[in-house]
Amino acid sequence: MSTHDEIKQKMSLAGKVLVAEGQDDFTRGHISFRLPDHPNLFFMKPHSVGLDEITMENILTIDLEGNVVAGSSRRHSEVYIHSEIFKARPDVHCVLHMHPTYSVAFSATGRPMKVYSNPSALFHGALGVYTDTINLIRTHEMGRGVARALGPHRAVLLKNHGVVVAGASIEETVITVIMLENAAQVQMIVEAAGDPAPEFPVEDIKKLQHDLSRPEQFVVNFDYLARRLANRGRPFSR
Repeated sequence: MSTHDEIKQKMSLAGKVLVAEGQDDFTRGHISFRLPDHPNLFFMKPHSVGLDEITMENILTIDLEGNVVAGSSRRHSEVYIHSEIFKARPDVHCVLHMHPTYSVAFSATGRPMKVYSNPSALFHGALGVYTDTINLIRTHEMGRGVARALGPHRAVLLKNHGVVVAGASIEETVITVIMLENAAQVQMIVEAAGDPAPEFPVEDIKKLQHDLSRPEQFVVNFDYLARRLANRGRPFSR
């Protein structure tokens, strides 16, 4: 079990990885992580800073009603996305809300996700859609609506707004949101080209989904992105 400091350090690293992967939108977007020793509390990125500006000092501790119990930074008004998902899903330890370009554009089409790529297989039967409003999720009831739309899935599209991803670890949620963006981009390219070929059989898709969902796969890919970020600007050596 990770210590609080280790969790905060990984949240800070996750923010930098997300920005490096084009997931940032000014200071919008947020990440949270449930405290393993106090499951009714969670750490969360503060308002008014970028994802790459998350530090151990500015991370807030928040309860499941959305109240700040530790930290002096400003709280995000969309805290209820996180608190209501944590209430509804005891299996979830990390929640991300982002506004990635292709995922937002895809959500506006109202089309179901097709398995046109390997990343999209991760979301086969595992992608909810929230259509109540385009507005910010600033109340308990709106947060409950997002949690209901998420259901048992790993991700939910907020129509014309963004995405929410829920996972068992920071690594899983970060890699999942990046894979969702790739899946949305590929599908929009395929459908723009017109006349897509049939998808592969469901059994084949489910096998790939199982392989992609293994926890170690998320860790391997997250660690690679962290290394790539750390190596930027360093001279190449053979």
